[in-house]
Parts: sequence; C-alpha cells; structure tokens
Amino acid sequence: MQPTNSGERLQKVIARSGLTSRRRADAMILSGRVSVNGQTAPPGLRVNPSQDQILVDGVHLPVDPDLVYYLLNKPPGVISTTYDGPGRKTVVDLVPVHPKVFPVGRLDAESTGLLILTNDGPFANQVTHPRHGVNKIYEVLVKGVVSPSGLARLRQGVELEDGPAVPVKIRIIDTSGNTTHLELTMSEGRNREVRRLCDAAGFPVTDLHRVAIGPLRDRTLKTGSWRNLKIDEVRAFYKHSARGRRPARRGR
Repeated sequence: MQPTNSGERLQKVIARSGLTSRRRADAMILSGRVSVNGQTAPPGLRVNPSQDQILVDGVHLPVDPDLVYYLLNKPPGVISTTYDGPGRKTVVDLVPVHPKVFPVGRLDAESTGLLILTNDGPFANQVTHPRHGVNKIYEVLVKGVVSPSGLARLRQGVELEDGPAVPVKIRIIDTSGNTTHLELTMSEGRNREVRRLCDAAGFPVTDLHRVAIGPLRDRTLKTGSWRNLKIDEVRAFYKHSARGRRPARRGR
C-alpha cells in the first residue's frame, strides 16, 4: 500500500479518535503496529476514515466521523425499538435525534439497565451475535426463596419454545423474606429470555436490571440518562469478542 495525496494522514486520524497522541501514533506506525485494509501501514499513508479499515495492534479502531455510540440506562416503560406507534416512548426518543441510531439488542418494556444505541451495523453484530462471546449480566429479583435445588434447576436451564435457555453463570446475591436477588450471566439476548427461564424454573421475576454488556459497566449512569462510549470502550468490545469467540451453534 503506497502513500497517496488524497485523504487524511493516518497518524492524524488515529490521534483524533482519542486513542493516543499524534506523536505516539507516528511511533505506532513506524513500529508496524498499524494496518490499513489488511496491510501494514507505511509512514506517510493517507486514509479515508469512512472507507478504510484501520487496526491498531490487531484491534479495530472506529474512526468514521459519522458513526456514534451511545450508552443508555433504560428506564421502565420504554420500548427497545426505533418506533412503536404513536404515544409509546422508545429508547431512541431518549438520545439525540441526529444521526439516526438503533438499539443493539433489546430489553423488554418492564426491564431497566444498560443498552447500547449506534448507527454502526458491524459493531452491533460484534455485540449481539452469540459467536462473538459477548455475555450480558443481569440482576434479577424473583419471587420465592431459591433453595440449593432451585439454584440447580436454574443452572441446568430450561427448554423454551425457541430453544434452550441456559445461564453461563448464576449466583444468589441476597435473600429477603420471600424474595431472592440473583445475578445471571447470559450468552444470548432472546426475547424475554431471562424472565422465561426464571418463570419456567418456578421463580417469577419481579424486577430485572442489566448491569453489564461484555466488558462494559457503568454504575454511575442514572436511569434515563445516556452518554457517548469512549474509544477505548468501543475497542474493548472488539478485543473481548476476539477472545471470547465461540463456534456457531448447530441447532437448538
């Protein structure tokens, strides 16, 4: 790949992404740590951030200025879709109107917690497709005291009409009265999967809150508030999914 006179200098694009300074970006390029469209980038290379794929240390670097990534703490009663008819508030009503974004995955109307919205389709696939290994963690209140045998039922999972629902991890956080506070880690995000799993095991859900999406957590984000994801947080998903990639399931 030869340097051209069109586009922006690569080190400037890397620095503008927020990953590092322009001087350090120069050093990264000289040491062969940066590739563009699958080839090691030479000094002086110019790129088109909207078209070229830039990797630093083998990890994707989102540099397209038209792409946005929002983290929302979804409140109850809000629908995880772009449109749901007049009078029903959706998650896109809680973030800037432009550019248009879509929710990555879903939380049902009654549930709360972390939800990503973006206009970056490939990134959304990194987060949602089970083969990339991006787990989601939920804190769940259920009716009933979960005994050791009950916990074993939940760990074993259940067969739902759309396939098995099996938690990656599950633990009891606390028990109070006739209510148990659970933490469940799930590898998929099928419609109401956690609620259906708990219901089938005999523990109806009274409250569900998503606390983590892959490597991403934020206990400080207030309900109904949103913020932009940092460049390191976006890159963390590519690192995480590369480490946790699982073979595609051959059926359920």
